[in-house]
Amino acid sequence: MTAQPAELPPIELPPIEAVFFDFGGVFIASPFAAVHEAAARHGIGGDELIDLVFGPYDRDTDHPWHQLERGETTFDAARSAITALSEERGLGSLDPIAVLSELSTGYDVREFMVQAVRDLRARGIKTAIITNNIAEFGSMWRAMIPIDELFDDIVDSSSVGVRKPDPAIFELACERVEVAPTSAAFIDDYLGNVTGANAVGLRGVWCGYSVDTTRKALAELLAIIG
Repeated sequence: MTAQPAELPPIELPPIEAVFFDFGGVFIASPFAAVHEAAARHGIGGDELIDLVFGPYDRDTDHPWHQLERGETTFDAARSAITALSEERGLGSLDPIAVLSELSTGYDVREFMVQAVRDLRARGIKTAIITNNIAEFGSMWRAMIPIDELFDDIVDSSSVGVRKPDPAIFELACERVEVAPTSAAFIDDYLGNVTGANAVGLRGVWCGYSVDTTRKALAELLAIIG
């Protein structure tokens, strides 16, 4: 008889000590869902509009919006560069301000996510935000939820000079709350950012673009934490 290989014991992962949250798409509606709706009004594809205004979001590049999110340029300079890029691509003089204004409505806070953070903190788990954002939007989004009550730290790309999905931002976030990446979890609405977190060792959960998918992702996250 041929000997059967012994089954390997399951890998035991360390307990979760910290959970990192994206902001837009987790605590409020996903801007990527809104972009697809806006694209139809401009007569172009949703993916094309995302790439034009926000750049290839699953990579970290020199696109003007990426530079803005890293705090390397001003909003006015990025706006001019994106408008010029629109003209180069034959899409006319598309002003990113017009697009952003279309994305700025209907962002009610998802209170079930706020309560989930409170519950995690009551269990002694550290919580923090990792967000790709721009300095000009800082006061607006921070006022939407009780930041100081809910989080031990905020890692804002425009402040730290690095953005998702660059592994460095996840490593930095872990260092700042003093946990190993393998002892941390992360939830985000953009799959490329979850992939970046997984590559560093965090246990990433993708929440998709809707309230329903975010509720399901939260259940998955809580199951990981145990």
